[in-house]
Amino acid sequence: MTTSIVLFTQDLRLHDNPALHAAAAAAAQVVPLFVLDPAVADAGFAAPNRLAFLADCLADLDRSLARIGGRLVLRRGPVVAEVVRVAEQAGAASVHLASGVSGFAQRREAALRRRLGTRLVVHDGSLNAVPAGRITPTGKDHYAVFTPYFRAWSRTRPGTLLPAPRRLTTPPSLHSAELPQVRPTSPRLPNGGESAARRAWQHWSPDAYHEQHDDLAADGTSHLSPYLHFGCLSARELVAAATRHGGAGAEAFVRQLAWRDFHHQVLAARPDAAHADYRTKSDRWYADEAEAQAWREGRTGYPIVDAGMRQLAAEGWMHNRARLLTASFLTKSLYHDWRIGAAHFLELLVDGDIANNQLNWQWVAGTGTDTRPNRVLNPLRQADRYDPDGAYVRRWIPELAHLPGPAVHRPWLLTSDRPDYPAPLIDPASLSGRLGRGRALV
Repeated sequence: MTTSIVLFTQDLRLHDNPALHAAAAAAAQVVPLFVLDPAVADAGFAAPNRLAFLADCLADLDRSLARIGGRLVLRRGPVVAEVVRVAEQAGAASVHLASGVSGFAQRREAALRRRLGTRLVVHDGSLNAVPAGRITPTGKDHYAVFTPYFRAWSRTRPGTLLPAPRRLTTPPSLHSAELPQVRPTSPRLPNGGESAARRAWQHWSPDAYHEQHDDLAADGTSHLSPYLHFGCLSARELVAAATRHGGAGAEAFVRQLAWRDFHHQVLAARPDAAHADYRTKSDRWYADEAEAQAWREGRTGYPIVDAGMRQLAAEGWMHNRARLLTASFLTKSLYHDWRIGAAHFLELLVDGDIANNQLNWQWVAGTGTDTRPNRVLNPLRQADRYDPDGAYVRRWIPELAHLPGPAVHRPWLLTSDRPDYPAPLIDPASLSGRLGRGRALV
């Protein structure tokens, strides 16, 4: 009886899964395999929030596989060694894997290729709506500017959606490790897994997305990013559904999915952008650990910044507009190294995607793909525009909850009844950035 393996990575779902679909078509028996690789922890990417969410995803995947006759085989150890071991135990003729974009994913694929040879089959279409490298400008390996990329992306057909398998048979003799039990850092973490993802998707409508996705208090975003990161939802299925839905909101949502693909194709071509400047600024960052820690803890004295940081701590997630303005405050107003902020986000974000996190931080810091690298998002102007009544701030900063309306954004102006809240970390007149203040950089 022929046997194939599908190595799950960032594609923890049954619906529209090219690697799973191909493995099921290739053999009478399929081994759905996931390897808990210690190299992920050694690299610093095994954050408790994501590990807890991953545990939910794996448990849900195992239940879904059981409903169609299969089961998840979980192993612990170096991924290449464990895949080879399972392939030998099962007598597998082929191993199916979704392509990835990070340096880690590229090294994993190369190492598997060396050990498995032609038995390894790599599939596009799992991680992105348009796979990294599918579209490139003439003479180059990736697009460095979003707008021309989006034009080409919009003309590209993402491919046929694949149904979930109706039946799967897994060899009964293969042993499986216990599912991990992890305590998250953030108390309000969402439930993981394809089942939770599809429920969240079905209960969200993009109709008002174009009007609300930047409104901090309205919180009109989809909250689907953790499920996209772990592959509980197919990006191309979301694009297809939003396109069928139609309207300005759906179009705006699809554009955000294109931004996700854009960053992935940049990282696929430039893996070192995960830790090195994509475009160097040829200067030095300001260094003050006390300031950086105040930013991490939501004690900068700027309520809109602190509200975003406290939401991150509580939920392991942050509103997209808050991510931009908190990042700009750290890298442009305080002029701290973007890697400090990116590391803190990866420590807590349940959707901590290396491509989107690092390259969005570089975009804000002026070292990435932004065509206006010197732009500064003034937190006070951002607050007035995207939280005009102060509802978002009051939601996350209880010590300011008694302040009415927009007064909550400038508590230092109060002449009486001053709250127990830090003074601004830097003078409001200096929010355009440290370079303009002439302070020494180290």
